[in-house]
Amino acid sequence: MSIETLAPVIRVRGVEKTYGDLAVLRGVDLDVAPGSIFALLGSNGAGKTTLVKILATLLRADAGSAEVNGHDVGTDAGDVRESISLTGQFAAVDEVLTGRENLVLVARLRHVPEPGAVADRLLGRFDLVDAGGRKAGTYSGGMRRRLDIAMSLIGDPPVVFLDEPTTGLDPQARIEVWRTVRQLAESGTTVLLTTQYLDEAEHLADRIAILHGGRIVQNGTLDELKKLLPPAQVEYVEKQPTLEEVFLALVGEQVPTAAGKES
Repeated sequence: MSIETLAPVIRVRGVEKTYGDLAVLRGVDLDVAPGSIFALLGSNGAGKTTLVKILATLLRADAGSAEVNGHDVGTDAGDVRESISLTGQFAAVDEVLTGRENLVLVARLRHVPEPGAVADRLLGRFDLVDAGGRKAGTYSGGMRRRLDIAMSLIGDPPVVFLDEPTTGLDPQARIEVWRTVRQLAESGTTVLLTTQYLDEAEHLADRIAILHGGRIVQNGTLDELKKLLPPAQVEYVEKQPTLEEVFLALVGEQVPTAAGKES
């Protein structure tokens, strides 16, 4: 069965939010299918983070309704919080602790059985075993972000919100995070990703919604969105490599394709 035919894990209808005279959200509607990566694309100030905060029960909407994993964000906030994990724009790791200690600490705070075993499994899952005994302050940006996401998965939440997860990261670190996001979806986790990077949405998302002026102006798969423009004319053009392709080739990284596979 296609994920598109299943009942949505996230359902938003007519959500509005205003700060003073500024209407940030003006009636947002969207559905997110289970086990999918849904990208919410928009420029700075478009309202992406505001919508995520509403879905995570950190803000109350002024109007409309939203459900996450079958729970209403307004009336069942506790059940929503048990179903989700939220990773913000900057990695929230304790740099004095080792990677493993960060994971064990969160597992204990969440009263998860066998916190040490949980930490070891996550270190393996996110390719951090060799770095597990090092202080998180010595990690690269990509490693810190992977550790941050690993910490957010303790307790196996079915829904993960990633709010601009690659902001400020270098090209190699971005690719590390992209691989991690794909792994989450492959394991059945539903991911709602906010980003202002067009290539990030193109590489990762099963569906893309464009948020502009407080509303979803378009929502569809990458192929559906491309069909909104006239078909391209076939011409012979000598393709020059992009700077990103040159950089990744020189440092030995593979270039990800829009389909999520690496060339």
